[in-house]
Amino acid sequence: MTRDLRLAFSHPEDRAAASALRDVPRDRISLRDYVREAEIGAFQEERGVTQRLRFNVVVEVGRPEAPLADDVDRILSYDTLAEAVELSLAEERLSLLETLAERIAERLLAEPRARRVFLRIEKLDRGPFALGVEIERARAMSPPAEAPADEFARPLVVLLSNAAIADARLPGWLDALEALHLPVVLTVGLPKAPVPQAGAAMPQRRIDLLALEQNAWVLAARDRRCLVVESRTEITHAIHAGRIVVWAPSKIVLDSLDGPDVAPGDAEGLAAWFAGVLGAERLIGLGAAPEGGESLPLADRLALGEGAR
Repeated sequence: MTRDLRLAFSHPEDRAAASALRDVPRDRISLRDYVREAEIGAFQEERGVTQRLRFNVVVEVGRPEAPLADDVDRILSYDTLAEAVELSLAEERLSLLETLAERIAERLLAEPRARRVFLRIEKLDRGPFALGVEIERARAMSPPAEAPADEFARPLVVLLSNAAIADARLPGWLDALEALHLPVVLTVGLPKAPVPQAGAAMPQRRIDLLALEQNAWVLAARDRRCLVVESRTEITHAIHAGRIVVWAPSKIVLDSLDGPDVAPGDAEGLAAWFAGVLGAERLIGLGAAPEGGESLPLADRLALGEGAR
């Protein structure tokens, strides 16, 4: 028990050595006490601020099949460990250290020579102590590679005005959009009802985003085909299931490291930003004029031919 407790708080290098496979000796490379600042955390007080994270990484590697010949291209470089951390931090804002650890380990195990990863991440600014997680992952423990999550046709992003949402012809317009045989992602603007005013920028941004989501639910209630989603994963699953997606923007906007340079009330600008995020095939406004997109009037038959303006 004493030995187990000591190892539980020891450096990942010691953990790796203690659990080494004696019948298959492996080399190890490590990244020790790598400190980065990032915005991360599930609590509201952790949003909008950065905190220090400390990374300790050990990677077990297989023996080289040929002599190294002092050639850096034949080894798993130390820089690869730091790059895995940096790339994972740059993807999006995360709430959990556990998610960040999984992504770093997944990247490292994608390296041909990597066999097992020991990873510890600690928050250094949450008090007079370090809070963290530690994981161990091996190739055999990693799930089989799946097809890329975004492997579907580039979507059609459609901004609906409030008049379009309320129009009795909405089901027919959705029929016409589906007939284009592209994934359909609907976006909305602020509702007609007055939005509460907070008098401060950050709370107002959250209030406006929530108002957009309320309007998304109003749209979803108009047609059962519409599914309100808030994350990239949900969008992917809904599209694969053949559903029409209605975007609830709070999570993606707030978690984006390169968020939109427009206010939530700017429905046209927000739709254009999201179309760029998704790599949309087309951006259309029904009763609206999204930036850089096509603007269609509310008519019995929508002019949805290629390049319609």
